[in-house]
Amino acid sequence: MIQKKGWLVSIVLTFRRKIQAWRRSRILKRFPIDDDLWREVTDQVDVLTELNQDELVRLRDLAVLFVHGKRFFGTYEMVIDDFVRVAIAAQACLLILNLDSLLETDVYPGWQSIVLYPGAFVVRHDYRDEVGVMHQQVRALEGEASNHGPLVLSWEDARPGAPQFREGRNVVLHEFAHKLDFLDGSSNGHPPLHHGMSSNAWSEAFSAAFEDLNNLIEHHHHTPFDPYAATNPAEFFAVMTEVFFQIPHRLKRVYSEVYEQLALYYRQDPATRRSR
Repeated sequence: MIQKKGWLVSIVLTFRRKIQAWRRSRILKRFPIDDDLWREVTDQVDVLTELNQDELVRLRDLAVLFVHGKRFFGTYEMVIDDFVRVAIAAQACLLILNLDSLLETDVYPGWQSIVLYPGAFVVRHDYRDEVGVMHQQVRALEGEASNHGPLVLSWEDARPGAPQFREGRNVVLHEFAHKLDFLDGSSNGHPPLHHGMSSNAWSEAFSAAFEDLNNLIEHHHHTPFDPYAATNPAEFFAVMTEVFFQIPHRLKRVYSEVYEQLALYYRQDPATRRSR
């Protein structure tokens, strides 16, 4: 009986994979990204300029699936054109370029919408302090991500060539790292890892680096990366993802074990890529 059940499960999974492959192939054929548009995006987005031809081909396919599967909404007369869609899609899909095992069913599954503001946007969050009193916090943000809700971005900060407040910043990579972190239901700086990766090794590497960064801030020392990373483990993972792709040599030099874990997780080695 157990063998029969296992056989049926195998058939169902095989059939599902075939349907998925057929669906993806159909989308890629019907909704291709224009050659000139793709060239414009990859020329302008600095984090994509070091990819080789094979990587660019696979990234383009993922970007097609992403644009087809997500809905873009502009606010305050923000115009959403093909360049906006593809520029965001290409950067978002850089993170999942080699993560098919994590995203078998869809490109960033479980949510659909991306909301774009022309510039920074204001949010209000309620929080309870240590004695139980409720407060309201008002902040201007460049981006925001939640579990199943929309991903929100400031186009002024997300657009290619945007002036970055600090070196190594990329708000698109940052917010989509949060979406990966949410894949197991919570954002805690520990996304679901691949088979063979060590949860203990991940936690040790990230905890030690997070503690070191907080120690530098506490003693008013210069920090090698955006101090916002010290906010909590979830923000630390998102910021480390930014610098992993944007300034990989510095991350490898400062927090080598974090770099190693991210290389295993993303299945990419940007430091080598940027040495070519």
